[in-house]
Amino acid sequence: MTLDLRRLPPLDPLKGFVAAARHASFTHAGATLFLTQSAISRQVQALESQLGVPLFRRSTRQLQLTPAGEILYRATLAAFAELDDAVRRIAAPRRPAGVTVSTSIGFAALWLVPRLSGFQEAHPDIAVRLSAENRAVDLDRDEVDLAIRYCAPGDAPAGSHKLFAEALLPVVGPGLRGQLPAGAGLDRNTLGQLTLLAFEDAVAHPWFAWNTWLQPLGLDAGQARGHLQFNHYDQCIAAALAGQGVALGREPLIRDHLADGRLIALAPPRPVPERAYYLLAGSTADQPAVAAFSAWLLGQTDALPEEA
Repeated sequence: MTLDLRRLPPLDPLKGFVAAARHASFTHAGATLFLTQSAISRQVQALESQLGVPLFRRSTRQLQLTPAGEILYRATLAAFAELDDAVRRIAAPRRPAGVTVSTSIGFAALWLVPRLSGFQEAHPDIAVRLSAENRAVDLDRDEVDLAIRYCAPGDAPAGSHKLFAEALLPVVGPGLRGQLPAGAGLDRNTLGQLTLLAFEDAVAHPWFAWNTWLQPLGLDAGQARGHLQFNHYDQCIAAALAGQGVALGREPLIRDHLADGRLIALAPPRPVPERAYYLLAGSTADQPAVAAFSAWLLGQTDALPEEA
C-alpha cells in the first residue's frame, strides 16, 4: 500500500489527542504538554473535523473514546512508541551537565579565563559556565558547583583548598617604564612622574590603598602626578597595560603578565598575610565534571590538595 502523507493528520493534534485519551481530560493533557485546556480542545476538534468522525464522548466528568477514537488511539500510540524508539537510537548523545564556577570579576578576567582553553582541550565534553561577580555566593542556593573565594584564612570554610597567597607590587607597562630613569624603582623622584591607578575596593581592603604601600617608603600618594580610580580590578590592570600609570599588581593574578614582560615591577612584592585564594566545592563535588575541573584548577596553581 502506498503511503499518502497528505492524508495523515499533523503531528501536534495527534499528540494532543493521545494525551487527552491517556488522561481522559483536556485539562490534564494540557498540563502534560504545557498547553492550555482550550488549546488541546481545539487540536482535537481540528482532528475530528479532518477525519469527519467524533473521537470522544464528552461529559461533564470525563472524556470517553468513541470506537473510532479507540482505533486511532491504539494506532497512534504504537506509531509514537516506534518513533520514540527510533529517535532514542539515532539522536546524538547529550553533553554532560558540566560545571558552574563562581569567582570575582578580576580573578576571572586576569587569571581564569586565559587558562580555560587548556581545560577544554583536556576535557572537550565538559561544558563550563563561568559566573563572575564580586559577591560571596551560596553554592547550593545559587546552583554553583565550585567557587574561588578571596578571604582571610580564618574565614575559609572547612573542606576548602588554598590555591595561593596574595602579594602586591607596583607595576607599569613597558612604554611607561621606558620613560623612567634606567634601573629606577618607585621612589620620591619617580612617584612625581606617575599617575596612581587605584582600585576603589581599598575601602574594604586597606592593603590595596596606595598610602598603605607608600608609607613604609616614606612616600605619600599626594606626591604622585595624578590619580585614576576603578571599581573593578581588571580595569586597573588594563590601564597599567595601556601605559596610563602604575598599579598595585596582585602577583598571583598578573604572574603571566610579569613573566612575558607585559608588566614590569618597580619594587619587590610584599605578602598580604590577611588574605588568600581558596577553592570551595558545593554538594556536587563528587560529580565527574566537577571533580575534573577541581583537579585541573589545583594543578594550575601548584596547590597541594590539602584542606584549609
